[in-house]
Amino acid sequence: MRVTPHRATSETLAGAYPFLAEEGLGTAGVLVGQDAWSGTAFCYDPWELYRAKAITNPNIFLAGQIGRGKSTLAKALATRFVAFGRKVYVPGDPKGEWTPVTQAAGGQVIALGGGRPARLNPLDAGIRPPGLSDAAWAAKLAQDRMTLLAALTEATLGRPLAPVERTALDAALSLACQASVPVLPTVVDRLHDPTAAYAGSSIDQLRADGRDAAHALGRLVRGDLAGLFDGPSTVAFDPALPMLSLDLSDISGSDTLLGLVMTCTSAWLEAALRHPDGGQRLVVYDEAWRLLAQPSLLARMQAHWKLSRAWGLANLMIVHRLSDLDAVGDHGTAARSLAQGLLADTATRILYNQPPDEADAARRILGLTTTQTRQLPDLAQGEGLWRVNQRAFVIRHLCTPDELTCFDTDARMLA
Repeated sequence: MRVTPHRATSETLAGAYPFLAEEGLGTAGVLVGQDAWSGTAFCYDPWELYRAKAITNPNIFLAGQIGRGKSTLAKALATRFVAFGRKVYVPGDPKGEWTPVTQAAGGQVIALGGGRPARLNPLDAGIRPPGLSDAAWAAKLAQDRMTLLAALTEATLGRPLAPVERTALDAALSLACQASVPVLPTVVDRLHDPTAAYAGSSIDQLRADGRDAAHALGRLVRGDLAGLFDGPSTVAFDPALPMLSLDLSDISGSDTLLGLVMTCTSAWLEAALRHPDGGQRLVVYDEAWRLLAQPSLLARMQAHWKLSRAWGLANLMIVHRLSDLDAVGDHGTAARSLAQGLLADTATRILYNQPPDEADAARRILGLTTTQTRQLPDLAQGEGLWRVNQRAFVIRHLCTPDELTCFDTDARMLA
């Protein structure tokens, strides 16, 4: 018997035969929870998926309203990756929520601010990659340090550096590097009081050109961030530990201030991140919207996204709303392009419950279908819409009682 073929869209066919669901991503990786459509177990591992060419990069984007479970998911992924031999780094924890998680995983917590003794030097050389000549290593250090100083200065000034200001900053860094270990106070002192001409600029010209930059960087040395980055490091990084988090909960101030701190702490960790023998690592940028607000800091963040495959990293960016990305800079500006580039370099996008207006923003930014957009406002606590490349899943995240106790962020509200 020959049956006349019938052609229709998948949306129409779903009504005629509703028992269709994704088969999942396979069994490799950590168990996340249950697929709400098929009821099967859902496993996820960005490194395994990249090896299987199911995704083009290992980076992850996670967005959701407060209290919907996105922080619990992030912590569950981190600790479960540790069980698979991966290391986890949290370069900035503004609320201190990762401290009990890191301690439970046997990692190291470095608490900054509030009169604590820990101090980091963001200009530390770190671990030298094997195979680099002395000249290549010196050039690499100079480039990395200058990029960091320029980003910090531009973020504090709220504008790009002028060419003469970059020259003055480069001269101050060069003079500071004459010491065995350069520190920020020396850079600031050499901006205020240069001791030699540099690159066609006299001492008087360098002093005048670097005045604004000196006062901007002075905030990290003598201002509201004094004691955090104004001398040699008092703590050491142990690359053998499974987890490291930098607790910034004792630092209060504006978003710009915390953005500066998170940039310095991530720069301090870069030496471990880029080391070829570091293995596979998850880097968690919690409250990432603080970095997105600063174009110069956003550019450094994008560099980490671009280098994720070369360094063996999976970057996890956590925000509250998709509009945090859409609100970066004006339309057509470099900042907006950088934010869009971050999302383009992220193969896994996870969305927890979003209000209707944010759901429309997600549809526009991520290219969600009408059905997926309608799902977002109706997602229950602990449910998320996962977009892995062009495949979509609604996943119910499952935790053990011990995990829920460790990951709890409602203790103060319920006490």
